[in-house]
Amino acid sequence: MTSAEPALDTARRGHLKTLALCGAMAAAGLWSASPAWAQFRVEIAGVGATQIPVAIGRFKGEEGVPQPIASIVTADLQRCGLFKTLDASADKLDETSRPVLTDWRGKGADALLAGSILPLADGRFDIRYRLWDAARNKDLGVQSLVVPAADLRLAAHRIADDIYEKLTGDKGAFATRIAYVAKTGRRYVLWVADSDGKGERDALTSNEPIISPAWSPDGGKLAYVSFEGGKAKVMAQELTTGRRRVLASFKGTNSAPAWSPDGKQMAVTLSRDGGSQLFVMGMDGDNVRRLTQSGGIDTEAAWSADGSTLYFVSDRGGSPQIYKTPLAGGSAQRVTFNGPYNISPALSPDGRWLTFIGQVNGAYKVHLMELSTGTVRVLTDTRDDESPSFAPNSKQIIYATRSQGRDVLMTTSLDGRIKASLATPQADVREPVWGPDIVGPKR
Repeated sequence: MTSAEPALDTARRGHLKTLALCGAMAAAGLWSASPAWAQFRVEIAGVGATQIPVAIGRFKGEEGVPQPIASIVTADLQRCGLFKTLDASADKLDETSRPVLTDWRGKGADALLAGSILPLADGRFDIRYRLWDAARNKDLGVQSLVVPAADLRLAAHRIADDIYEKLTGDKGAFATRIAYVAKTGRRYVLWVADSDGKGERDALTSNEPIISPAWSPDGGKLAYVSFEGGKAKVMAQELTTGRRRVLASFKGTNSAPAWSPDGKQMAVTLSRDGGSQLFVMGMDGDNVRRLTQSGGIDTEAAWSADGSTLYFVSDRGGSPQIYKTPLAGGSAQRVTFNGPYNISPALSPDGRWLTFIGQVNGAYKVHLMELSTGTVRVLTDTRDDESPSFAPNSKQIIYATRSQGRDVLMTTSLDGRIKASLATPQADVREPVWGPDIVGPKR
């Protein structure tokens, strides 16, 4: 960082992705020491105007199985806020049952789920389930998943995805992963977890800050900025093997990595030419090309869904705002005009929405813009939001914030009416990013 590049947000607690990484080491120092890591717990803070009531019973044979399949499915559906669940365990149903759907409709259920789990001789589990649409008096058929014990949670998330899609017509996002950074004591940990925050595992532990995690489009790798060796470098890490490699370690700062939708390019912020500007390069560190030419700080690139445009943050106009520029070349256009301070852009996979953090009366809140109209709405009522990221089905946004004196991860629906918190009372949690859809157990 040069003296001519003042931090745009060094005073903002928790924004580790300060623009162009200016003051990043100082920002990292703002993380408070915390006790050991604790499990997430889910709280629903609000509900939508309508919810689909689904009756779910404990799966036959579930006792003794390493994961509570029916409970995981129930929690998934509750967390997204679109469903209200009813306990059908007392009826002891499974996928071979023939329930009278009009009776369940009379109990207030629009849908009914039942199933069974059978351990196999090779250590795997055969999970079978059937979904009935009680509102339409229709059997939606039986499905089967055969999985090892390690994939039982994933199988439960896939069942929830199936229910979500059959009852709403939209693709679910329960069988996906999130990544985030936590600081415990003097250690920084890059965590990868299921979309519900459970099943977490540490991808990287370091005594130096880890910031700006970004998923590869295939979900197999994470890019991030590491300060190992006292220098900010952009790294890429394979999640299955842990193998790491340096993507950008040029003179000056190397920050804010963002994968292109096809996975063939990476956008980064570099100060190697004397100012913090956007560059695009190949995944082998080749074909490095400068994209922006401004006297300000240009950083936090986010790709459009079709890969033709980069959205980014710049203070070229005097205060941090979001701009966009075509990859093919051309002048940048300002995108945000509401408020004095707008950062951290993220584009929805369906290409319809832009989410970002905007300042409102001194507070930092998650905003949503409809790209076709430019209409902007504020989604949150908290004050210290950061790092919004879309679910791969474009229906929810995850972000970090402080709520009731604690650092938490939260999700919100696009209308802001349905929120769920993944509370972490014993860890300082930052920079969540929702991963792409992944391949689940074969049916």
